[in-house]
Amino acid sequence: MSKNFYAAIKDRRTYYGIDKQIPVSDEKVQDIIKESVLHTPSAFNSQSARVVLLLGASHDKLWNITKDTLRKVISPENFSATEQKINSFRSGYGTVLFFEDNSVIESLQQQYATYKDNFPVWAQQSNGMLQYVIWTALEMEGIGASLQHYNPLIDDEVRSEWKIPLNWKLIAQMPFGKPTASPDEKQFQPIESRFKVFR
Repeated sequence: MSKNFYAAIKDRRTYYGIDKQIPVSDEKVQDIIKESVLHTPSAFNSQSARVVLLLGASHDKLWNITKDTLRKVISPENFSATEQKINSFRSGYGTVLFFEDNSVIESLQQQYATYKDNFPVWAQQSNGMLQYVIWTALEMEGIGASLQHYNPLIDDEVRSEWKIPLNWKLIAQMPFGKPTASPDEKQFQPIESRFKVFR
């Protein structure tokens, strides 16, 4: 079991080249996300993370929204590279949207005033773990993904298009699909500068 776990950690990569083919069913993807949401830890068991899965036309619509939004803020002469990147995400099979339910966080801040400033930080930490769990689980199924952050630019249109509750804050977007190109080679800083042991 440990070998499979560490292999999945090593194999999880950022894939920008993806297409609309995946080796598992929609139901399998949904199961991966449900299990990840249920079992990723959170501070005070707050369970404040929320996830929306966009498939088919909804997935395409998200990246059309993103492209149209960015076109308004990036000059035409500089837009080509951005458009290519957004099109690469749209070429994928689906997108996972990650949110935080601010009403849960605010409730905990009221209940535990001593830790008030920490709850938003802890929520982000838990959301990051959830992103990583889903990303790694997709990798184990032969699905490539990347993590994107076009919030808050697209927040209002996403909320309107998919009737997202007002108290859900968009955190990240994860387009996924079958890898069509190898990722760049990983670069590592010396482990000695990042890990210390004291006895």
